[in-house]
Amino acid sequence: MASCVRIPSSISFLSSSIFSLSSSNQTPSTSLFIKPPKSHVLKCNTAVIRSELATLPVLSFDGTKVGETTLNLKSAHPDTARAVVHRGITTDLNNKRRGTASTLTRAEVRGGGKKPFPQKKLGRARRGSQRTPLRPGGGVVFGPKPRDWTVKINKKEKRLAISTALASAAVNGIVVEEFGDKFEKPKTKDFLEALKRWGIDPKEKSMFFMTEISDNVVLSSRNIGTLKMLTPRTLNLFDILNADKLVFTKAALDYLNEAYGYDEYEDEDYEEEAAEGSEEEEVVLLPSDA
Repeated sequence: MASCVRIPSSISFLSSSIFSLSSSNQTPSTSLFIKPPKSHVLKCNTAVIRSELATLPVLSFDGTKVGETTLNLKSAHPDTARAVVHRGITTDLNNKRRGTASTLTRAEVRGGGKKPFPQKKLGRARRGSQRTPLRPGGGVVFGPKPRDWTVKINKKEKRLAISTALASAAVNGIVVEEFGDKFEKPKTKDFLEALKRWGIDPKEKSMFFMTEISDNVVLSSRNIGTLKMLTPRTLNLFDILNADKLVFTKAALDYLNEAYGYDEYEDEDYEEEAAEGSEEEEVVLLPSDA
């Protein structure tokens, strides 16, 4: 006669364990009732955002070096910097797409309401409309339709991508003194001569970042196809990455250090958050034998 094995009361009846009924008393394996330890994600104390300090020469309007200044911007960690900048530039390019391309299907093409020829007695393939996609002037199969290509990106991530790109391109940057009042009248030849004095090849792509641009400077530089004049309102990631040479004014450099600069207090806040997310041990109670 088979003997019955009594299940401990502390074990749930929904357990998937199989208890065999045999002549010998067998107890279930305790490994079946131990909960697997939960995985704890610890925040790393190393900051994700770091400071990228660069020293730039300061040139006068005549091209002589008058001093040096520093550019201290936020920069993503080297392991993630490439991904952050790539996401920022792809988002900008996608958001520039208008998405207005449109084609007509066979239901939208004008005409084609009457059957071209009878279904039978002519020996030809049956056809119901002249606007079929198989005929010239017919509809388009799976053609483009108006759509929204907008991609969302976080503001902090976008700003970090711009500051990382500026920090990496700072090796090709210079600072010039304010030259808005140096141009008494619009003249492209004078602006080209100024570029050569600053050591910039007019055939290379260059980006000028200024807080204010005078009308004479705009008119003197607009015929140079390789040059971009940007302000804090028009600063974008594509022109930064596309430029071979970056030129800043002193006021523009101060703006970058203030708007995209590195704040030492961010590390303290990050360390406090990392301390709060410390790992806690979990106590697993094994079922007691009844």
